[in-house]
Amino acid sequence: MVGPAVLRALRTLRPQSVSAVSARFQTPVESVLSPSSCVQFPSLRCCPVRSLQLHCALCAGHNKWSKVRHIKGPKDDARARVFTKLGMMIKVAVKEGGSNPDMNINLAHIVEQCRSKNMPKASIEAAIRSAEKAKPTTLHMVEARGPGGCLLLIEVLTDNTSRSNQDIRRILLKNGGMLSEGARHNYNRRGVVVVPGQDLSMERALELAIEAGAEDVKETEDEEEKPLLQFVCDMTDVHKVRASLVELGMQVTSSGLEFVPHTLLSLDQDQMDAASILIEALNDCPDVVRVWDNIQAGS
Repeated sequence: MVGPAVLRALRTLRPQSVSAVSARFQTPVESVLSPSSCVQFPSLRCCPVRSLQLHCALCAGHNKWSKVRHIKGPKDDARARVFTKLGMMIKVAVKEGGSNPDMNINLAHIVEQCRSKNMPKASIEAAIRSAEKAKPTTLHMVEARGPGGCLLLIEVLTDNTSRSNQDIRRILLKNGGMLSEGARHNYNRRGVVVVPGQDLSMERALELAIEAGAEDVKETEDEEEKPLLQFVCDMTDVHKVRASLVELGMQVTSSGLEFVPHTLLSLDQDQMDAASILIEALNDCPDVVRVWDNIQAGS
C-alpha cells in the first residue's frame, strides 16, 4: 500500500524528466522510478534527469598495408620475375647475334616483348649494355622428362655449367622429373607469332594463317589460362607473318623464335598439377631462361 507522502512526492516530479528517462532507457516509467526508489533516494524528487549520450566505438579503418602485402606484393614479385627472364632472353639474343636490334631480328622481337610487358625503356637498354659487358657465359639445353611422360627442354644461360646442371637435376628429382636424352628430337626451332584466341575460331585462324603465310596454327594458354593462338612459320618469316596479321586486324601479343614440339601429350589432372609445379620450380632457377614442354593445352 503506497502512503500519501510517496504519492505527493511523485506528483512533484516533472513530466519531461520521467519521459526522458523512459525514452533513454526504453523501459516503463514504473521500472525507472518506483515509489521505493523515491523514498530511498530523496534527491530524485527535485533533480532533473540527466540524459546519457552513447556513441559507438570508432574503428581505425582498413589497413592499407594488408592490400599491398597480399595483392600488390605478389604481383610485383611476378612482374620482377618476368623482367628478370626477359633480361636473360636479351643476353641470349645478344650472344647469338649482337646488340643492334636492327641487325639482330631475334633481339628486336624480344625487345618488342619487353615493351608489351611494360618493361621500362631504361631497363631494356641497361639489359642490352650489361649483355655486351657480361662475363663469358654458356648457353645450352637440358633435356628432361616430367610427370606423365611429358618432354621438357630447358634453356640455360650460365657462367658455371656444373653448378647449373646440379641445381636442375636436384629440382627434377624433387618434383618427379628426370634427365632424359633425346627430348630435343621432339622439337623444331620455328618462328611463332602469338595472338589472343578468345574471339577467334580455329577455322578462321587457319584462314588467317594461309593469308599471312604461316605454316600452322596451335592452340595454347597464357599464365592466366586465357586462350592463345600460335601462328607457326619459318624462322626467317616471323616479321612478314606478324606484319600480315596486323594488316588483317589481329592484335599480336608477341613474336619470336621458339622450340615447337612435333607431338603434344595429354595429361590427367594429377599429372598436370605435378607438371605445373615442376615447370614453375625450374623457372624459378636463376640460370634457367625458359622451359619448353609438349603438354596439350586444356588436357
